[in-house]
Amino acid sequence: MNISGSTALVTGANRGIGRHFAEQLLRRGAAKVYATARRPELVDVPGVEVLRLDITDPASVEAAAAVARDVTLLVNNAGVSTLTDLVTGDLDAIRLEMDTHYYGTLNVVRAFAPVLAANGGGAILNVLSALSWFSYDGTNAYSAAKAAEWSLTNGIRLELAGQGTLVTGLHLGAADTDIAAHYDGEKIDPADAARAGLDGVEAGRFEVLADEWSAHVKASLAADPALFYTQVASVA
Repeated sequence: MNISGSTALVTGANRGIGRHFAEQLLRRGAAKVYATARRPELVDVPGVEVLRLDITDPASVEAAAAVARDVTLLVNNAGVSTLTDLVTGDLDAIRLEMDTHYYGTLNVVRAFAPVLAANGGGAILNVLSALSWFSYDGTNAYSAAKAAEWSLTNGIRLELAGQGTLVTGLHLGAADTDIAAHYDGEKIDPADAARAGLDGVEAGRFEVLADEWSAHVKASLAADPALFYTQVASVA
């Protein structure tokens, strides 16, 4: 996938990693960048084409897909963190996590897969998380939703291979953005996360681990989970 000359669409482009995606796509020579957000007036990246897009609203997604018929690279970045647990947490917050990360991402993929096919295949980049692979007390709704989105990413990769669409998953621990403002641990620069994801797309990779923490968590999956969770508890 060559980013230079491509037409990209980024969800959640008004802040954080999404804003960096939009900026870096332009610097890499994308011919057009659709920067989307639920509140498009908050998008302030010079040189982009701004669209309203609420990924949890199918009508909003379809309206964006009807306008952006030239997209060749789709970046599913929009997300939410409600800091909710599963057993005692508010069910509406839990549903919002799943509606955003799983069903919302799926809404966008289903709307834009035919667009990508018509334009030669292109690529999809899904912004996932190290929390796709483990749970942490206080954010279990987010972990469950990101695990579902990881499985979605692997599934659509198989389904869209026949139309020549690359599907890449980007995993990271924590980035220095508003969504991680509550977290006091080490955070990577969101610009580095965006850069790693776009590098992975250009290299044709299925999966990108943007930092040491996501690499460590992924490697731990082959071992007894008791070892990993004991380690997490010792540093919490």
